[in-house]
Amino acid sequence: MTATPLSTKPKPTTGIAPPARRSRGVRRDKRRSWVLTVMIWVTVIYFLVPLVWLMLSTTKDNAGLFSSFGLWFGDDFQLFHNIKALFQFQDGIFARWLVNTVVYAVIGSLGAAILATMCGYALAKYRFRGSGVVFNIILGSIMVPLTALAIPTYLLFAAGNLTDTPFAVILPSLVSPFGVYLMRVYAADAVDDSLLEAARIDGAGEFRIFLTVSLRLLTPGIVTVLLFQLVATWNNYFLPLIMLNTESLFPVTVGLAHWQNAAAAGGGSQVLFSTVLTGSLVSIVPLMIAFIFLQRYWQSGLATGGVKG
Repeated sequence: MTATPLSTKPKPTTGIAPPARRSRGVRRDKRRSWVLTVMIWVTVIYFLVPLVWLMLSTTKDNAGLFSSFGLWFGDDFQLFHNIKALFQFQDGIFARWLVNTVVYAVIGSLGAAILATMCGYALAKYRFRGSGVVFNIILGSIMVPLTALAIPTYLLFAAGNLTDTPFAVILPSLVSPFGVYLMRVYAADAVDDSLLEAARIDGAGEFRIFLTVSLRLLTPGIVTVLLFQLVATWNNYFLPLIMLNTESLFPVTVGLAHWQNAAAAGGGSQVLFSTVLTGSLVSIVPLMIAFIFLQRYWQSGLATGGVKG
C-alpha cells in the first residue's frame, strides 16, 4: 500500500486577516485614537483657558479681580463700564494707540506680503546667477532672533533721523524672510511652468503674467504670509519700545505695558488693572475679525487644489 502525498497546493486567500489579528489591530487603533483625543483636548484647554480668564476678568471691577474666582463672573457685570473707562482714560489715548496699531500692522503686513510674493516667485520661477546664494542668505536670516537685530536697527534708523516716527515701526515690518521662504516653496508647486510658457507664447510679458496668471494661483500663500506678518506686527513690543518715545505714537502693546507698570507700581494706580485687561481684550478683537474674514481664501485655495487634475 502506497501513501498518498498531501497536497501542496496553496490555499486561496481571501485578503481578510484572522479574527484575533484584526481584534488586536482594532484595539491598537482605539488606544491611539483615545490618546490623540486626550492630547487634542488638553491643547484646546491650554489655549482657551487664558482667553476665557481674560473675557471673564473684563466683566469685573478692580475689587472683583482680587476677591472672586478667576474663572467665573464677579458680583457685578462691569464690562461696558470698563470699556467706557478704557476709552476715556487719559483723554481717550487708547483709541489713538489702537489706530496706530492698525496703521502699523496693515501697512507692514501688506507691504511684507507684496515683497515676499515677488521675491519668492522670482526665486522659484527664474534662474539667474546667484539665486541659490540669495535663497541661502534668506534661510540663514530666518535663524537670527529679532531681538538680536533690534539694537543695530535702532542705530541705523537713528543715523537717518527716523527714530520716534511711524517709519521706525513700519519699515522693519516690511521685511519678512520667512514670508519669502514660504512663498518660494509655495510658488514652486502652485504655478505650473506650462502655464507660464503658454502665456509667453501668446505674447504676454513677465510682469503681465505675474499679475494676471500667477497672483490668482498664489492667493492662499499670500494670505498666509499676510496673516503671519499681521499678527507679528500687531503683537510687536520690543521694536516700538526702543524706537518710539512720543506717547501718541505708541501701539497698543507698548501703551498697555506702560499702564501695567503704573498699576504694578501702586500709589493709587491699581485701578488700572481692570482697564489694562479690558484693553487687552479689545486689542485682540481686530485680529479675530481678520482671521474670520480671510480664512475663506484658504478654504477656496484648498478646494481648488483638491479638484485640480
